[in-house]
Amino acid sequence: MGCSGSPAEECGAGGRLNLYWSGAVPPPPPNTSTKIGNWTSLGCYTDNVAGLGRSLAVGMQVVNNTNEVCTTACFNAGYPLSGTEYSEAWLIIHGLDCGNTIANGGVAAAAADCSMLCLGNSEEFCGGPNRLNVYNYTGTNLPPQNPGNGGNNGGNGGPTTVFPVTSGLPGNFSYAGCYVDNAFGRILIADTPGNPNNTIQSCINACVSLNYTVAGSEYSGTYICHLGLNAWFLTIVLQMNAIVEIPSSTVRSWPLTAHVIWGVLGTLRKSFFSSWPLMALTRGPSQACGGPNRVSVYSTSKVTILPVPTALRTGLPTLWQYKGCLRSVIQLRVSDKSILHCRSEPTDGVRALPYQIIWPTNNSALACLEQCAAFGFPASGVEYGQECYCGDKTDPVNNGAVFGAESECTLPCPGDPTSLCGSGGRLSYYEYNGTMNLWKTPANIGRYEFFVPGVVVPLIATLGINNKVTFLEKAGTGFPNSTGAYELDLSLVSNFSATWREMHLKSDVFCAGSVILPDKAGRQINVGGWSLDSTYGLRLYTPSGSDGVNGTTDWEEDYPALKLQRGRWYPTASIMANGTILVIGGETGSNASPQPNLETLPTPPGGDTVINLDWLARTDPNNLYPFVFVLPSTRIFVGYWNEARILDPVTFDTYQTLPNIPGSVNDFMAGRTYPLEGSAMLLPQHAPYTDPLKVLICGGSTVGPADAIDNCVSIAPEATNATWELERMPSKRVMPCMVNLPDGTYLIANGAHEGVAGFGLANDPNLNAVLYDPTQPLGQRFSILNNTIVARLYHSELTLLPDGRVLVSGSDPQTDNPDGTVKYPEEFRIEVYIPPYLNQGFRPPEFNISVTDWAYGGKYTINNVKLYQGTTANLRISLLSASSSTHGNSMGARTIFPAFSCSGTTCTITAPPNAGISPPAWHQLFILDGPTPSHSKWVRIGGDPAGLGNWPNLPGFTLPGV
Repeated sequence: MGCSGSPAEECGAGGRLNLYWSGAVPPPPPNTSTKIGNWTSLGCYTDNVAGLGRSLAVGMQVVNNTNEVCTTACFNAGYPLSGTEYSEAWLIIHGLDCGNTIANGGVAAAAADCSMLCLGNSEEFCGGPNRLNVYNYTGTNLPPQNPGNGGNNGGNGGPTTVFPVTSGLPGNFSYAGCYVDNAFGRILIADTPGNPNNTIQSCINACVSLNYTVAGSEYSGTYICHLGLNAWFLTIVLQMNAIVEIPSSTVRSWPLTAHVIWGVLGTLRKSFFSSWPLMALTRGPSQACGGPNRVSVYSTSKVTILPVPTALRTGLPTLWQYKGCLRSVIQLRVSDKSILHCRSEPTDGVRALPYQIIWPTNNSALACLEQCAAFGFPASGVEYGQECYCGDKTDPVNNGAVFGAESECTLPCPGDPTSLCGSGGRLSYYEYNGTMNLWKTPANIGRYEFFVPGVVVPLIATLGINNKVTFLEKAGTGFPNSTGAYELDLSLVSNFSATWREMHLKSDVFCAGSVILPDKAGRQINVGGWSLDSTYGLRLYTPSGSDGVNGTTDWEEDYPALKLQRGRWYPTASIMANGTILVIGGETGSNASPQPNLETLPTPPGGDTVINLDWLARTDPNNLYPFVFVLPSTRIFVGYWNEARILDPVTFDTYQTLPNIPGSVNDFMAGRTYPLEGSAMLLPQHAPYTDPLKVLICGGSTVGPADAIDNCVSIAPEATNATWELERMPSKRVMPCMVNLPDGTYLIANGAHEGVAGFGLANDPNLNAVLYDPTQPLGQRFSILNNTIVARLYHSELTLLPDGRVLVSGSDPQTDNPDGTVKYPEEFRIEVYIPPYLNQGFRPPEFNISVTDWAYGGKYTINNVKLYQGTTANLRISLLSASSSTHGNSMGARTIFPAFSCSGTTCTITAPPNAGISPPAWHQLFILDGPTPSHSKWVRIGGDPAGLGNWPNLPGFTLPGV
């Protein structure tokens, strides 16, 4: 949290302290002196047991109290017993009143109960709440007893009768009565320092200035004294534990000392009836100012009295149960005093449940467990009134938490004052008595395999329609003589010298965007780049060659003859329904100013046609590489940071603002796009395409703490009342890569458990792959697959290959250890993942196709269909649009299951009906024999309506035609 006096500095957080050490030798720990002259310590004693009265009945007030000051004052007043309590208070007892015993049921207590430091000497203890450090005078020279001879302001020679103030009050305040405090805990939960010269009127005015409607006064400088004004402010009416009104007829006179006003707000709670003397104000000696554990209450309306709060056990959501009062933290063990870090107060930060939410005004047990459940956490706890915690049921055990007595959870919830919300270091703890997340662990989990040694550290990977993979790397990465562009022939990986083809770039493609065009050649276009002229870059590559045959074409670019209208670093490219290229977002250069706008290609005539987007300007810099998808209406979905909207495809005005994207359980500002970087995909569309199209977004991170997100969210943007659905992943993941598979599932891999995207900004690689199956019920869609040994962090990719395997490439985190050695290296190794559908060893199905240029709604035949496990009755056919992968953003990706019919070994496929269902694009056509996919064949659907095949009509560029 930013410091209030200097927002640029960090000042801890909820339950966390930023600690600093001067380097000086610390003083010895505080203790209780066993002897003070002729005074001998009797130890720690209870006080005010069951509200019966004070164990030491005569009080005097001093400034900067210590045990020495208190015993001196008691000696001067002629009393043989002395006690200190609450740091600032000291009490003396008259031996003739009590004989040789402590009064009103006071008994010896544990020494640890007297743990409050003396205001005048932080090296000794001065009692505690309802606890006294008691000393006995063993000498024989006590002077005659005279309370007026005590400490400074210790008495004024006699009692003064005091009365509640019932007239002359500010505004419409009136006296509401005297109420018991601290019967089940303090009724006041916050305090601010003041001075002892206030009156009831000034106390009320202080509360009014803070917009409160209830004020109250309580003793301070005497009889368990607080020396100085303390104003305790809450929210609506006196809000803490158990109080009841005391008749004003019980007002009695007490010796005058310095008193203090307490400003309070909250809800009164009913307790037991008791009478207690009222105290006077120094500035208004006849004004009653509460008393020990008594509050004189003033209010603008009738005071509400609520029952004593208890743990919420009824009205809980289905399968949720209250488990008890949990001791929520492990005690600090630090042997080296030089270890300084942000830690839990008063522990080392290891809590029973890991995710903390602070709701100062509306926390409740119900609200907390509903929040935990919404984010997939089956364990919930509330602590210290305003704190909510979420986690797994295994967390308390793993973190060493144990249950305590129910009496240890004492604080009411600010959002439900009839229920308890734990206490300091104590959780009112709840669990979901069922399985909230069914993460499957199948026997067949697939496997990683080493594929080929690399010559490039790619940040962009693209499977071309020539079935070769192109890789692009940023300038300065990899080998010193790297050209930055290479093509991999998948059929020649056993021959290292032949499998790689060197290609060439003229400008730096660092954090550019790529997409495959729907022209005849399936050209790849790369837009933007790192700095200066490169940010305006437009680069085109026409795939050539075939399996085992090298291509001869290369990347083509000509700046400034062909360029973007705006320089862009981290832009997204997408083919719209009309076939033109949308380029959106980014920054003007490396960590430079935002580029919150969009443009289209080919650039329309008529001068500058860039369209500014205020919502991108507002959310910079957490909106880079926005997620862009064409919807069935042909409108455009855009997801950026933690927001989403639908754009008109012609004007690019906002057609609809969608609900904010859920983030992490304790941070609604968590984001999904670079640098908080998650990954996004469209879920499959099935003929007849009547179900709303859904968007899936997985992973990401938080601003500041860089705590990776552990969930996926999905939405049907064009559905009525579109809302996000959330599913918890088996692990946290920032910088994930996600690839759509031919069977309609999604492989999620790569990334880290903590950090954000960028160089040196993430740690703890996530080495596990998971499979997401959208056909399963929510909460049951993840299967935990196999692990790799290769860390894939910033600049890593997943690419679907024609045979159904997944190419795993890249990682350029530039992260070093503290000693300067490389922690996570530039990664040249290329792996493949064998998904479960290929790990069974079944022979893939086969088919032939002759017509590969499809019109919308047309019917096209595949023949010689060969199935080796099943029949055409169980056949499935999928179309996966061509895409390019970078930074978790697979630009152009889409999965369609078209309608088809089969007769014998011939099947007729009906192409998607329009450009909303399937924007113009090349697609990999798969057939599936049960779970096993065939090798894909490329088909083009929707043609080239924007005539991209005739653009750019400039020297040096290949024009394949439409």
